Amino acid sequence: MSVLSKIKWNTIKCTKKELRLDISLKCGQSFRWKSIEHENETIFVGVINKNLLLFKQDEHFLHYSIEHGHMEEEKIKDYFNLGVDLESLYKQWRKVDPIFNNISVNYPGVRMLRQHPVENLFSFICSANNNIQRISGMVENLAKEYGSKVCEFQGNEYYSFPDIDKLAQTGVEAKLRELGFGYRAKYIEESAGKILQLGGEDWLFSLRKMDYQEAKQNLLQLSGIGPKVADCILLMSLDQPSSIPVDTHVFQIAKKYLPHLNNNKTVTNKVYAEIGDHFRNLYGPYAGWAHSVLFSADLRHLQALKGESSPVKESKKNIEKEPSAVKKETKSLKNAKSPKATKDLKIKDESKDLDIKDEPKDLKVKDEPTTEKNGELKKSADKLGKKRSKVRAQIDLDRCGKKRTKS
Repeated sequence: MSVLSKIKWNTIKCTKKELRLDISLKCGQSFRWKSIEHENETIFVGVINKNLLLFKQDEHFLHYSIEHGHMEEEKIKDYFNLGVDLESLYKQWRKVDPIFNNISVNYPGVRMLRQHPVENLFSFICSANNNIQRISGMVENLAKEYGSKVCEFQGNEYYSFPDIDKLAQTGVEAKLRELGFGYRAKYIEESAGKILQLGGEDWLFSLRKMDYQEAKQNLLQLSGIGPKVADCILLMSLDQPSSIPVDTHVFQIAKKYLPHLNNNKTVTNKVYAEIGDHFRNLYGPYAGWAHSVLFSADLRHLQALKGESSPVKESKKNIEKEPSAVKKETKSLKNAKSPKATKDLKIKDESKDLDIKDEPKDLKVKDEPTTEKNGELKKSADKLGKKRSKVRAQIDLDRCGKKRTKS
């Protein structure tokens, strides 16, 4: 009998309409979950804080096993944000948006995690101009190099994510460059140092108590964090469920709702704000969660899951909505206030970079942090400018010489 067959599972009542592990853990919000196929089931293995946990599910229950460490069930519920009634939110979003209505039938249970902000923040510094596979490798290397070993399971070693002070040490940038992090290595070391100056982990957690704009401005002072990365962190670990990260995927999706954006080749700060405001007005205080359903449906590697364990499709009568009813529902969502999340998540209504496609190009927003490549281009441009000046000077001398000869 294998080790997996001997595992004793605990259960939490949670349907697949409320949580789909195969989407929520693989849609680019968390990068260290591994999956194992065993007896026609998919088991997800990962580290939360310093604990190794296993998860699987059926239609009605979430099953978990703590293979190393100790974690209370309430903390597990907190990690999956199970205090949020996702099925009710889907119903509201379907009423106001025919596009969401069609997509959501095949993508139920797309739930935003409530991650530890340290791992979430540094993971998304790694996300710039990157894809999920490479980001996952970088985050895993951060854990192996600067975290602590949790345990071994099924032949694999698992590590905790490093503390901030470990990433602020002198020499981190150089080591990470050796590991292939490129210009992101500098951002990681600089941001870790800055966070320590601001108060460390306590400062990061304090952002959960701020309103959206204040928390975002605080994040923007860190190296490697622009508007999109900040919105990812706000959405996935800092209790800002209306946050809308705008990347290449979301920009293309937004054009279906705002056709005039087809005239824009790049995302300016004005366009970025317009897209976010549109989805917030449409979906209400949990707009970031709704946008993540549209985003997940656009990821190539998740499209193979289309239709798996989806709820029974609603009839066309239910899918179509009278304009007046849509208008009324939209108005009620716009007027709704975004509730603050609490740590114990006892109340159901309570509540939180993506350039992450299989083959992505990060969508640059003006005022985003510049990379080393930009510096190199600037140097090349300066050299070219100097060469042109010399050529112009030589031409002027030649002309002067010709004039003197004629005279």
